[in-house]
Amino acid sequence: MSNLLEINNVVKRYGDYTALNNVSMHIPKGSVFGLLGPNGAGKTSLIRIINQITMPDSGEIILDGEQLAPHHIEHIGYLPEERGLYKSMKVGEQALYLAQLKGMSKTEAKKRLKYWFEKFDIGAWWNKKIEELSKGMAQKVQFIVTVLHQPKLLIFDEPFSGFDPINAQLIAKEILTLRDEGATIIFSTHRMESVEEMCDYIALIDKSNKILDGKLNDIKRQYRTNVFEVGLKTDNAAEVKQILKENFEVTHANFKSLNEGLKINVKLKANSSANELLSFLTSKGEVNHFLELVPSANDIFIQTVRKTNSHE
Repeated sequence: MSNLLEINNVVKRYGDYTALNNVSMHIPKGSVFGLLGPNGAGKTSLIRIINQITMPDSGEIILDGEQLAPHHIEHIGYLPEERGLYKSMKVGEQALYLAQLKGMSKTEAKKRLKYWFEKFDIGAWWNKKIEELSKGMAQKVQFIVTVLHQPKLLIFDEPFSGFDPINAQLIAKEILTLRDEGATIIFSTHRMESVEEMCDYIALIDKSNKILDGKLNDIKRQYRTNVFEVGLKTDNAAEVKQILKENFEVTHANFKSLNEGLKINVKLKANSSANELLSFLTSKGEVNHFLELVPSANDIFIQTVRKTNSHE
């Protein structure tokens, strides 16, 4: 898969403070790329450089094979965490104005706005002022303005802020649809469940340095523990547990189950397989729970940041 955006050895300093320290990452076309990190890690500095709000001190940004230049702003849509709508302007008037700033004709902007306003069922908001809308309602307008000009690259910084769960799911679905239609998306959030749901690739920045990046599934494989959560209905729980302890690392497990019975975590050894474990369990009783404890994006985030900080 070719890359839409390449960030090569970018350095950004503010006086004596280094916000980005030789950061490189490649964002494949047609993907959702999670840009993750603790507060103050450097994520916002990188986003501002991609949007040409500020410039790097060194390094380069390549967008679709070309050195990033002012005219590329028409190919980028940016939804900032701090929203930028004019509160006293009417929704429709403002949306048309911002669309034309992105190079759209008034006629084309009206056509696309009609499509999105109908899709979100917000046609009645056209003549309302932004200050009359709730935070979530204003968020919908900001989202529409961000995607309206159909940019190659979309950057969403905490896009679910202000949304209830239903509308957050609506926006998540639209973001994935935009990806499927060919857009490339940089997605910055602290909501790790959204990373699990949406991201194809991730990069983790901490204290100005990139400390992890790659395909999310590949990273999860690297962090897998080979531990399985097991629930077994058996008349010989003590015997089964003893046999397992002789062949595996076994610890007590706590998980919710509709069935009572033996609840344990079993860690496979290098020369054993999940199939072998499952075969043994089914010979001893009724398996009602069998789940590999794959580390979540949140687990990986915390583990990697702690490991990096412990080496300082």
